[in-house]
Amino acid sequence: MSHAGAQKSSSLTLVLMVASAAIGGTLQYGYNLAIMNSPTAFIQTFVNETFLERWDIQLEDYQVTLVWTMIVSIFSLGGFAGAIIAGPMTIRFGRKKCLLLNNIFLMTGALLAVTSRAAKSFEMIIISRVLVGINAGISMNVQPMYFGESAPKHLRGAISLSSAVFTAFGVVLGQVVGLREILGSEPCWQYLLASNAIPGFIQLLTLPWFPESPRYLLIDRGDKEACINALRRLRGCEVQNSELDEILQEQVQTKGMRPSRPWELFTDRSVRWQLISVMVISSAMQLCGNDSIYFYASYVFKEAGVSDDKIQYITIGTGTCEFTACIMCHYVSWMPYLSMTCIFTYILSFGMGPAGVTGVLPTEIFNQTARPAAYMIAGSMMWLNLFITGMIFPFLVSELSEYCFVPFGAICLLSALYVGLVLPETKGKSLSAITSEFHKLNFKGQDEKSASQTQAQYKLGEVCLSTSL
Repeated sequence: MSHAGAQKSSSLTLVLMVASAAIGGTLQYGYNLAIMNSPTAFIQTFVNETFLERWDIQLEDYQVTLVWTMIVSIFSLGGFAGAIIAGPMTIRFGRKKCLLLNNIFLMTGALLAVTSRAAKSFEMIIISRVLVGINAGISMNVQPMYFGESAPKHLRGAISLSSAVFTAFGVVLGQVVGLREILGSEPCWQYLLASNAIPGFIQLLTLPWFPESPRYLLIDRGDKEACINALRRLRGCEVQNSELDEILQEQVQTKGMRPSRPWELFTDRSVRWQLISVMVISSAMQLCGNDSIYFYASYVFKEAGVSDDKIQYITIGTGTCEFTACIMCHYVSWMPYLSMTCIFTYILSFGMGPAGVTGVLPTEIFNQTARPAAYMIAGSMMWLNLFITGMIFPFLVSELSEYCFVPFGAICLLSALYVGLVLPETKGKSLSAITSEFHKLNFKGQDEKSASQTQAQYKLGEVCLSTSL
């Protein structure tokens, strides 16, 4: 095969690998955010009927809302659990096998969802949401690592950002499948909740054909031959010495060091501001209120004055806005559509910024030994704040009406100030250069000689993010 043909083949392999991992990965996060919006009224009725049949209790409206918010938001607690176990799973099983094993949670959750109606058990929906959340929490952490460690250097950023593209695509797909004409009708809502199994099956059938992360194979497992074979498949040609040398150098720097534990990062001064930045930005990603729109779009547009028969179609516009961006008042008749336009603009700004950048940030500012722990902390903050937002949002809409997004606006402003004043630019910079910029914050006030020595040790790998063996 000619060099050009080999390059074309490698590009195709990489694209197919990305699609396979993401279809059963971050696409699930967006999909499972979106599919809960359409059957809101049907599941609330199901909950009410279950209470009435079992205990002869007629729930009040606020009680139904509370149970419903729990069903929706428990997804986030599952995601939190997934984010915590993702790190140890990637270390033990590797990136690819971790994504494959992750489908156990998904398939079990889908089975519970599809049988919940026949069993007359809304508790099965809650357990299903927890399991699906665990699946999403694991994939949101593991997939960016897998992509970042497998892609060639010049494509690493673009490939990593594809996680956000598939998340947005999952939102749109979930909104479309949730239309009343498809699975969003009263007789079919249980099939809608279980439809997330289909992307999981696609991943199980396709991902085994692609290689494991070359960096994991060499640095974590010490298998140089397997690493070279993986690189050959992904690059479609003989391995470049420069790329292999880079991985070997990182292996030497981390030799004898075990992966960091999350609590060790909190006591390591050399990564203090990296950790603060990851925690602040991951929290702000959810506290900005964007994903609450996907959870509760019906509430938002109904409060804005949009008629019930149009809400499901307008909801698709919210997902389309973010998807497009990733790839690139009620008394006036026109006021509801002005509100709708403002929401679309809001989502566009989210898609062009936090949605794409937040997921890859730990890859760019932490080294191989600290990366799994950093993702665990970042993921935990994201999911906890998503749970909080999901629980309080319906009540914010009820109490603040058209001003329900004002608190989120304040958080966006504070987050923008933090990013502008503290976070250094990472584009086109090596980990060493980024570390040097954070070093000025981490060791502010330390005498110059001592600080320079600490920085030199860090670069050589003699002092790393995990110091206890």
